Amino acid sequence: MRTPRRPANPHEAAEALFKPVKRSATPAVERPALPNAKELVTLKLDSEVLAHFQAGGPGWQERINDALRAAILNKD
Repeated sequence: MRTPRRPANPHEAAEALFKPVKRSATPAVERPALPNAKELVTLKLDSEVLAHFQAGGPGWQERINDALRAAILNKD
């Protein structure tokens, strides 16, 4: 005799719905392993600050990065 695929008892059917599902653990997101790797971020800047760096033409994001790096080095 075959056992039914679905429980005939309503209580067992309800219990089967609430059994925890076994899932594999998802790996944590890791930071880039490359030295000096660039990372995409969203940053809010004052309009005047943004206009100052963009006035120099292309490369304004690198200039902002350089200014922030200089601020870090000067702080130490």
